[in-house]
Amino acid sequence: MNFLAIFLSASLSDNILLMRFLGLCPYIGMSVDINKSVGMGLAVTFVTVMATVVTWPIYTFILVPLQLTFLQILVFILVIASLVQLVEFFLKKNVPGLYASMGIYLPLITTNCAILAVTFDNISKGFNLFESVAYAIGVAIGFMLALVLLAGLRDRLKTSPVPKFLQGTPILFAATSLLAVAFMGFSGLIK
Repeated sequence: MNFLAIFLSASLSDNILLMRFLGLCPYIGMSVDINKSVGMGLAVTFVTVMATVVTWPIYTFILVPLQLTFLQILVFILVIASLVQLVEFFLKKNVPGLYASMGIYLPLITTNCAILAVTFDNISKGFNLFESVAYAIGVAIGFMLALVLLAGLRDRLKTSPVPKFLQGTPILFAATSLLAVAFMGFSGLIK
């Protein structure tokens, strides 16, 4: 596969949030406004890409030759947790407003199943390092795109007449399902 096809597939037709429903906690929690969504999207992008750059060589050059592949979950989670700590330190020092607004969702990136899924997908799909990075960037951009789209929809929903039984989280899941259906349209374009 070429890099553009991998990127477009990961971000649009196989969007990790809208097609696989992984990482819904920060998706719902951080889509309150567009600025928070972009901040979370950038943090997830950094962690996802760096986790890929670190875990792929560890798996390929250490775990496989030493027949220690059964440790991949533990190793990958340790790598992701370390990267999240770096992001947390950076934001706390340089962007305290964003750090405060992210609250509990920033350390929860460590347990974000979408990031862990990317590291496993890279291995199961047999990607080389460059294809893995293209896939990781695509997933992260797709994650941020879904966050920003939901934040925009939430802005519109504030002034819309939503039936009482759908107010709050139910309308967010209804809107997400409609976004997922819209993103399914990309599957025919990307081969």
